[in-house]
Amino acid sequence: MTFFSPTQVFLNYRGEQLRHSFVSHLIDAFERNGINFFVDKYEQRGKDLKNLFLRIQESKIALAIFSTRYTESSWCLDELVKIKKLADKKKLHVIPIFYKVKVEDVRKQTGEFGDNFWTLAKVSSGDQIKKWKEALECISNKMGLSLGDKSDEADFIKEVVKAVQCVVATIGLEEEEENHFGKKKRKDCKCELPDLKKSRTKKL
Repeated sequence: MTFFSPTQVFLNYRGEQLRHSFVSHLIDAFERNGINFFVDKYEQRGKDLKNLFLRIQESKIALAIFSTRYTESSWCLDELVKIKKLADKKKLHVIPIFYKVKVEDVRKQTGEFGDNFWTLAKVSSGDQIKKWKEALECISNKMGLSLGDKSDEADFIKEVVKAVQCVVATIGLEEEEENHFGKKKRKDCKCELPDLKKSRTKKL
């Protein structure tokens, strides 16, 4: 019998590029491993898209899945800004996923990722651009996972599942302590994810 964790994982990704490929395989793996998640296809059509911000707030974990076309979407970037705000307040655990895109390209907005960013920036406000850049730099500096062009996607998905399960376990310990001692203490996740601050990504 599969046990479903109550901890919700929010997936932030470029739907037009990944919805019917990587993300569909990832959510299938989440379902098989009892991981509770939210993706935008479950939002009712016709509703204000800002409802997705509420879904982010309801979540305990966010996966920011960066891909070459991620920065075509102002909505992806606005979600990322919201994710950063909650992470800064220690209300959300974030795992960056670099899907066939270099960490440095995300951090510095270079390469194809950067080209799409600066194309979008031409029709965006200075305040928006500043917040997007700050969010990209902040989240790309966190520990995460990176998939190269010639890597095995199935093995990579297994690694993502393991990372999420590790964070879920960490959150469970936090909540146990809160219930026992009446005070929540944020634990550092002991998951074996690479430190991306110097671009030492774990590639598969």
